Amino acid sequence: MRITLMTVHIFTGGLGLLSGFVALYAAKGAKLHRASGTVFVYSMVTMAMLGVAIAALWGRAASVNVPAGLLTTYLVITSLTTVTPTHPSRRTHVALLLVALAVAAAMLWLGIGTILRGKSSAFVAPAFIFAAVALLGGAGDVRVLRSGALTGGRRLARHLWRMSAALMIASLSFSVRLPRILPAPLRTPVVYSLPTLAVLGTMIYWLWRVRSRQSRRGRVALPRADALATGAV
Repeated sequence: MRITLMTVHIFTGGLGLLSGFVALYAAKGAKLHRASGTVFVYSMVTMAMLGVAIAALWGRAASVNVPAGLLTTYLVITSLTTVTPTHPSRRTHVALLLVALAVAAAMLWLGIGTILRGKSSAFVAPAFIFAAVALLGGAGDVRVLRSGALTGGRRLARHLWRMSAALMIASLSFSVRLPRILPAPLRTPVVYSLPTLAVLGTMIYWLWRVRSRQSRRGRVALPRADALATGAV
């Protein structure tokens, strides 16, 4: 059973990475973007939840892998519900918010506990990074609960950064395994970090595009509003 779960986990992880990069670089809103995005959602959720099960059942760094898998699932689902025509119920929003807060608490407990015990661990930095991502996502959920569903550029930005963050987590997991499959000359930190840096750079670019487009619309709308006001006077 373990081998079967691991096989499906690895396959869906690879599919998630491939479809995620296609969706990331495809023209937004186009058919290719929608199709690859759909594959990304299903494969990433399957991969992440299988990772949670494998870590919980067989103890593969469960203190990190279980929260990381839940965080990945949370990011993908909240990103998807941001752009779906029908908005999720308030209960669904609250449940997802609780997942984010639980992940943040678990990661902070791990990171701070490791430091206080005076132990050096490769998990400390990722723990704090994952906690920060979970808290950022939770803060966004609180805003949606208070103000309602987002529209326009803020809606697209929420979708973009959450999908990209989930893809970055998957690429980090992939990068950890690169030393096993790359030839010796390519086994360097620079090469290992390339997939994650590619996602980060592209995410920043698209967020900048969304923000700049929204700013241009605002600058165009203001003169029109002033003109209408002047005419009314």
